[in-house]
Amino acid sequence: LCISPWNFPVAIFVGQVCAALVCGNAVLAKPAEQTTLTALRVAQLFYQAGVPRDVLLILAGPGEPIARVLLPEPQLAGVLFTGSTGVAQSLARGLAAREGERLPLIAETGGLNAMVVDATAQLDKVVDDVIASAFNSAGQRCSALRLLLVQEEVADDLAALLIGAMRELQLGDPGDLATDVGPVIDLAANARLREHLSAIAGGGRLLYQCEVPPGANSRCFFGPTLYELDAAKALQTEVFGPIVHLLRVRSDQLSALPAAINASGYGLTFGIHSRIEQTIALFCRQINAGNIYVNRNMIGAMVGVQPFGGRGLSGTGPKAGGPHYLERLVR
Repeated sequence: LCISPWNFPVAIFVGQVCAALVCGNAVLAKPAEQTTLTALRVAQLFYQAGVPRDVLLILAGPGEPIARVLLPEPQLAGVLFTGSTGVAQSLARGLAAREGERLPLIAETGGLNAMVVDATAQLDKVVDDVIASAFNSAGQRCSALRLLLVQEEVADDLAALLIGAMRELQLGDPGDLATDVGPVIDLAANARLREHLSAIAGGGRLLYQCEVPPGANSRCFFGPTLYELDAAKALQTEVFGPIVHLLRVRSDQLSALPAAINASGYGLTFGIHSRIEQTIALFCRQINAGNIYVNRNMIGAMVGVQPFGGRGLSGTGPKAGGPHYLERLVR
């Protein structure tokens, strides 16, 4: 059973399906409701390439009732899932309730995805990497930057540079080459982002939010946002959209950050910007994250080169694009 998300409706769908097929499995593919037509078109291409129709079946519809029927199915051999932490936990409980042998669950979920910037970092490079990490795909990547931890000595300068860069972002149709940021997936996603900003009001201050252009469908566009938090505890769960939460950190607090970040329970991506080798080594050694990025952006891991996946609340099982992924799909 392959359950894929809407935010990479071709890449993740194809990766899951191909991995299962090449290991000799028949596949029931359940795409996200928002991208069912995309999955159906890709399935047609699979059939045209010679994959038998009774080996690859597409299940269209809401995930909960489909999973409820299929998880107890005796012929089920395993589950590949990319999506939210809550759904992954529900799938894990469903598989645990089965009688007989334990089936593999490869789950890739989301994260709080922190980036640490110390006083030695090249701020112009940091700005480019923050903009790419937080606002590409309108922040709708599981690997996207959510929490920006900045040494207080450079926090004002970095915030000013970020705001200047955000003023240049163009919101609009992703089909237009001039567009930098497109819409969020649907009205429900837009509402969740607005609710989040309302919920954290009073626990910090809004530094900047891009305006949605008058010609855009404002109901599904959400302006990229830079929000300064008073405390990291205001961000407890993944916020799936173009919002960066900035938190100032004293120099004497830097060494304690790995433990604080790990305490969230998430462990997908992490970034560090520093020109001090000892600082970089400290974070690389102590941070519990699937993918760590040094002096670069935090998105765009390449399958086969940088295997991708998280730990803790961010996922379980071998990493996609890594040497052990296919081994979990055979017996």
